Amino acid sequence: MTNRSFYVRAVWDPAESLFYSDSNIIGLHLEAPTFEAFEEALMDVAPDLIVANHLTEADLATTPLRDLVPAIIIEKQLAKAS
Repeated sequence: MTNRSFYVRAVWDPAESLFYSDSNIIGLHLEAPTFEAFEEALMDVAPDLIVANHLTEADLATTPLRDLVPAIIIEKQLAKAS
């Protein structure tokens, strides 16, 4: 496993009135009407997606747990006024 840091941006779409995800976690596509709902959904699915899409069986078998736990950085991004 080479990447131990993942980012997630909760980007506000005023036309749709929801937050959507911009992320480097493979397979992560979230939409939610509030930041709180976005964050809850993120914490529910992100760890499983990281294990499924960013770790190999060899990583899981040979890497200490402390080295497998990544950092997930969430950023709330509001659209700029036009």
